[in-house]
Amino acid sequence: MMKLYNPDGTELMTITRVQPAGRCLRIEGSLFGGMPIATQLRPTQARAGLKLLSPGKLWFLICLFCRRGP
Repeated sequence: MMKLYNPDGTELMTITRVQPAGRCLRIEGSLFGGMPIATQLRPTQARAGLKLLSPGKLWFLICLFCRRGP
């Protein structure tokens, strides 16, 4: 399970499952702690998301796995 938070620290989304679904990646979870959601990440959108990552942002993401949480 993975949680995403707003800048003020409140929970925005909980991701409970990520799995392949045909040619897409299916992401399941809940919004705002209660509303269930199931979405798909399509290949074109995954490529578009990778374009948002500069080498510095990619390095930050890799280092994020080694940091302790608050």
